Amino acid sequence: MSLLSDLINLNLTDSTDKIIAEYVWIGGSGLDLRSKARTLPGLVTDPAKLPRWNYDGSSTNQAPGDDSEVILYPQAIFKDPFRRGNNILVMCDAYTPSGEPIPTNKRFNAAKIFSHADVVAEEPWYGIEQEYTLLQKDVHWPLGWPVGGFPGPQGPYYCGTGADKAFGRDIVDAHYKACLYAGVNISGINGEVMPGQWEYQVGPTVGIAAGDQVWISRYILERITEIAGVVLSFDPKPIKGDWNGAGAHTNYSTKSMRNDGGIDVIKKAIEKLGLRHKLHIAAYGEGNERRLTGRHETADINTFSWGVANRGASVRVGRDTEQAGKGYFEDRRPASNMDPYVVTSMIAETTIMWKP
Repeated sequence: MSLLSDLINLNLTDSTDKIIAEYVWIGGSGLDLRSKARTLPGLVTDPAKLPRWNYDGSSTNQAPGDDSEVILYPQAIFKDPFRRGNNILVMCDAYTPSGEPIPTNKRFNAAKIFSHADVVAEEPWYGIEQEYTLLQKDVHWPLGWPVGGFPGPQGPYYCGTGADKAFGRDIVDAHYKACLYAGVNISGINGEVMPGQWEYQVGPTVGIAAGDQVWISRYILERITEIAGVVLSFDPKPIKGDWNGAGAHTNYSTKSMRNDGGIDVIKKAIEKLGLRHKLHIAAYGEGNERRLTGRHETADINTFSWGVANRGASVRVGRDTEQAGKGYFEDRRPASNMDPYVVTSMIAETTIMWKP
């Protein structure tokens, strides 16, 4: 095994200018990540200079078998923390051979919203709190839980330390460092309320980069859990009963919100979000009704609410924002399995472009 490890960790820059590019894309479920690698003649830092590629869409539920070719368009480049050196990860979106975005390509419409002049002028910032659950591979039961049984009640696990409170920290720390290496603007990690559940934060990022970075961070986490022999779950309510669910709280601000007097802009934006509550909920992740019950630090899915420092509201405004009279707010409704392209662009569209 030591020879295998040596070969995996070969530094290609010692012997060749060629690099390996791992093309990453979103599969047919809208949540599954796929990837494949190709050799390129040298270092590339601009996605526009990367070749387009294709894959068999009939094998990902994205095309029929008699016309299965789907085209990958490179959109963002990250350093590859697995192969290292000059090798790269490439976040792509997918199109038909005629150049039409396929139905699961949510990046295309998001990019149109983020390129709108009104949105560009407001420089929307995002900070996304991605929660997830680590599961034992053979039984799909949370890491650290007794098989077929339950741990002690919630309380000691949130930001906890110790072998009986924190399960999977090696995976979490490996992911943290790998994201920083890759160029993801990951800003922190913490253990969550339910044991076996963790969170990391991506941001602040501007516009479409928020979606690119969250997706590639999910890919990196999936690869690390693969190595560790652990299953990664983004289910918003992985365990029924008196256990916290998993969300993707989305912190948001615009230039007008960050400037003096921004609190009034924030209040108007929240009012708009309330008017489109059902539309947003429909796009905020599958199975979210199991999580948004009004319990376990959530608001009821059918009722829009907001408040200062209220984690039981749909939208939370921080004390610091209230005191400063400017800043950001947190949309607490998105589920852990939400599509960040959809959520970030929808928030921008509703708060900046939409005229009720």
